[in-house]
Amino acid sequence: MLPSAALALSTDLGAIESAVRAATGWPGLVIIFVYSFLIAFVLPLPSEVVLCPAGYVCGGAVTLGLGLPGPLLVALVVAVSAGGKAIGSVIALSIGHGASHSGVVVRALRRLGFEPVEWSKSRMVELVQTYGYYGMAVALSVPFFPDTISLYAFSVVEKDHRRFALATFAGGVGRLLVTIALFEGVLFVA
Repeated sequence: MLPSAALALSTDLGAIESAVRAATGWPGLVIIFVYSFLIAFVLPLPSEVVLCPAGYVCGGAVTLGLGLPGPLLVALVVAVSAGGKAIGSVIALSIGHGASHSGVVVRALRRLGFEPVEWSKSRMVELVQTYGYYGMAVALSVPFFPDTISLYAFSVVEKDHRRFALATFAGGVGRLLVTIALFEGVLFVA
C-alpha cells in the first residue's frame, strides 16, 4: 500500500472510531450497531470503543444520554453492540468459509508454504471439539484483540450460522463486561 493510501485509510478508520466515541442520542445506538456489525468482518478496530458513549473506557463522560439510568444504558449499549457483531459474524462466516475453501486462495498460500485449511482446522477443530461454541464465545471475550481475526479463524471450520451468531453475541457481551470489570477495577484501585 502506498504511504498516502495508508494515511488516508488510517484517517478514515480514525474518523469512524471518533464517530462512535462521540455517539449521542438514539441515532448513536445506530452508529454503535453499524460499527459493531462492520468490525465483525471488515474493520480492524477495537470493539471496546462502543463503551465510550456510555461513560466507560474513554474518560467517563456519558455522551449517549437517552435519559436512562447508568446500568440500563450500559446494558443497552452492550446488547446493541453484541447484536451488530453477531449479524456481522454471519457475513464473516460466509466469507471466511468460502475463501478458506477457495482453490485460488488455498493454492496461493500453499505456494508460500502455508496450509491454511489444515492449520486452521487443526487448531480450531481442537478448540471447538474440546469446548464447542462455548470455546468460541470465551475466545471472543478477550478484550483488545481484534474480533475479525478470531471470527475468520473460526469460520474455517464452522458452518452453522445460528450457533456462530449466538456464540459471537455471547462473546461480544463477555468482552464488554470483562472490559468494564477491568476498568472498574483499575479505577477502584487507583
